[in-house]
Amino acid sequence: MLKKKAKGFTLMEMVIVIAIIAILILLVLPNLTKQKDKAGDRTSDAFRTTLQTQVDLQDDPKSITSFDKLESDSLSKQQLEKANKEYKIVDGQVTKIKKDEK
Repeated sequence: MLKKKAKGFTLMEMVIVIAIIAILILLVLPNLTKQKDKAGDRTSDAFRTTLQTQVDLQDDPKSITSFDKLESDSLSKQQLEKANKEYKIVDGQVTKIKKDEK
């Protein structure tokens, strides 16, 4: 009797496919990381703009020295915590706290 040839992939074919997949992942991963960083930066900029707007809406923006002085309905509790941790108010202007200032 003749043996039927087994159907399937050879080891070499599997190694080549895995190598191609690995190369594609290495090409795509840095782009995803950059996009995540850009999204985080845009979120921070939008939040800083929101904070600045809340300060500007006060009667005397230059008298505001802390986010706690803003009305409680202007910012949520989580926003206040984030604002106090990452931002400061100097002469009515909201600026991001540099990492070495913390």
